[in-house]
Amino acid sequence: MNTRQIKVDQLARRKKRVRKSVSGTTERPRLTVKSTVKHIYAQVVDDTSGRTLASASSVSLKITGGNIDAAKSVGKAIAEHAKAASVSKVCFDRNGRLYHGRIKALADAAREAGLDF
Repeated sequence: MNTRQIKVDQLARRKKRVRKSVSGTTERPRLTVKSTVKHIYAQVVDDTSGRTLASASSVSLKITGGNIDAAKSVGKAIAEHAKAASVSKVCFDRNGRLYHGRIKALADAAREAGLDF
């Protein structure tokens, strides 16, 4: 098995382990983050109804590069969109990724913009 496949399998295991304990409710939806090499995406999801309440991404903001500055911009944007959808409290789903770098920058920017984790 090559190292790329091992990393993909490890990410899938971490994601499954996190999702066992984190789920979004109507009162406290789930803020999920997906990061790729070029972009970063965030969604506020109500798992009970299966609806996406708010979303933001570096693609929709027309930001080139998936760096920490882009993550901060997406974090601020997702907080504004969530407030517009009358959501102030969320539970954070890091999607199996480690909580540092771009994931941490997005979460900190969302907190500063008014979301309560």
